[in-house]
Amino acid sequence: MPGSLAGDGAFCLAHSANQSRSSASVTIKSIAGIDHAVVAVRDLDAAAENWKRLGFTISPRGIHSAHMGTGNYTIMLGDDYIELLGILVATEHNAPSRAFLDRNGGGIERIAFTTPDAAAGAAEIRSMGYAAVGPTDFERPVTMPDGRHSAAKFATFLWPVDEAPGGIRLFACQHKTRETVWIPQLQKHANTAKRIAEVMVVTPEPESDAKHLARMIEAEIGKATDGTVVVPTGRGRADFIFLTREAMARRYPGIPMTGLPERAGAGLRLVVGDLAAAQQAAAAKAISSNAAIVVPPANANGVLLAFVAS
Repeated sequence: MPGSLAGDGAFCLAHSANQSRSSASVTIKSIAGIDHAVVAVRDLDAAAENWKRLGFTISPRGIHSAHMGTGNYTIMLGDDYIELLGILVATEHNAPSRAFLDRNGGGIERIAFTTPDAAAGAAEIRSMGYAAVGPTDFERPVTMPDGRHSAAKFATFLWPVDEAPGGIRLFACQHKTRETVWIPQLQKHANTAKRIAEVMVVTPEPESDAKHLARMIEAEIGKATDGTVVVPTGRGRADFIFLTREAMARRYPGIPMTGLPERAGAGLRLVVGDLAAAQQAAAAKAISSNAAIVVPPANANGVLLAFVAS
């Protein structure tokens, strides 16, 4: 979202991650895969401290416009990132986020895609029959690590609010000043997180919601070995994984699912450089399960975090 070190969106794998990354088909021309995950939280500053205790480097707090009424912290990875988003003042613009928090208490509310051209992207999805919102240009001041004053410039377009497969809203972002967003000092994490491999979406109807998403971005769908439904978003970018709440519990045995919603973005599978470092950084908040170090949703603002080795 605008106002953070990562803007409103940016550049953003099923258990068969390597196979998926090598065979993922290209989606619509206007997007280049998952850019970032927006995690809506009730208490923004407390959430930032919580994720810091999980071994993440957190950006300085960003304040969005009065129209938006929101603030954020970002967790910058390689070509993608995680955004912690909080409501500062209730506005018409943030009504969907407030409704999400009322319904779920927190978790992954939105997913952004990378777009090379927001205007072309908005036109493309309009040609597909979607009432696109945008393109909208944003700019915000940035103080670089050496003290220089610069700006982050970007443009976004959004799919309609009611087009939300698995309860997740979708938008895309064009970064015009990538160097003021992916700042190297913010990309180094004690847990050695490198990139998002999967966005896990819990839903009672995985195949139906996966097909909904696939139509929106003209992607193919596939079945993973455990019966979950996979929607790739582009080579080198994270996959969507649609699965039931029960399938999530089977996937990560021994992990308490308290705080996991019935239908919403529920988890992130993150590739790390050093699994032992991830375990050490998350400490008592994490549990070893199915070759992953897993932070239960109750310990990560409604998001199940699964750290996996590269």
